Amino acid sequence: SFQQINIAVPSTGLQKVIEIDDEKRLQNLYERRMAQEIDGSVLGEEFAGYILRITGGNDKQGFPMRQGILCNHRVRLLMQKGHKGYRQRRAGERKRKSIRGCIVSQDIAVLNLAVVKMGDNTIAGLTDDSVPRRLGPKRANKIRKLFNLDKEDDVRKYVISRTFTNKKGKTVRKAPRIQRLVTPLVLQRKRARKAAKLASVLRNKEDKAAYTKLVAQRLAEQKEARRSLISKRRSTRKSAKIAAESS
Repeated sequence: SFQQINIAVPSTGLQKVIEIDDEKRLQNLYERRMAQEIDGSVLGEEFAGYILRITGGNDKQGFPMRQGILCNHRVRLLMQKGHKGYRQRRAGERKRKSIRGCIVSQDIAVLNLAVVKMGDNTIAGLTDDSVPRRLGPKRANKIRKLFNLDKEDDVRKYVISRTFTNKKGKTVRKAPRIQRLVTPLVLQRKRARKAAKLASVLRNKEDKAAYTKLVAQRLAEQKEARRSLISKRRSTRKSAKIAAESS
């Protein structure tokens, strides 16, 4: 049996497919799991010193390997939205689909590997050249991470963009809009939100104080009205008693 090995180098952006039909060399790959790192010398002398990570693969019928399924054969899983290897056609739909486990076996037709550590040898079509990244990160912190920038550096100068001529013959520069970029306007809006929140708290305090004062005033008025009513009744009773005694 032969197996295709798809090797990718993330740092150069290149990938290469090699075919191995030697069963002894393939034996070194069997029973390995996805995300496991292997020594490159198992693939051949030219990969000596390289360290490769298994990222996935397909079997002869095209069913992909899936991380977390600890077997080396196909299984049928009930899948829903968000699961790998399944795309729902209707809202809330679930379906039982075939998927291959994360352990490499002789049924795997294509195995995907990624280079984690480079060796001393240069491999033609893999490490001898590099492809410029067409699309770069969009988020400010991810751009900083990619180019190893400090907080003081201007992120806008490092955005990966491309210049091309459109149909009208005009030269256009196309670049992503940077997300989570802290600009003076963002800080101004933050200060405005903070000031509005503080003003709201102060206004609520003032309104509460005014309401408490009004409630106390109304209670005092009610007490005064009740007191005057009681005194009126007493004076009326007293005068009626005096009139009755005199008669």
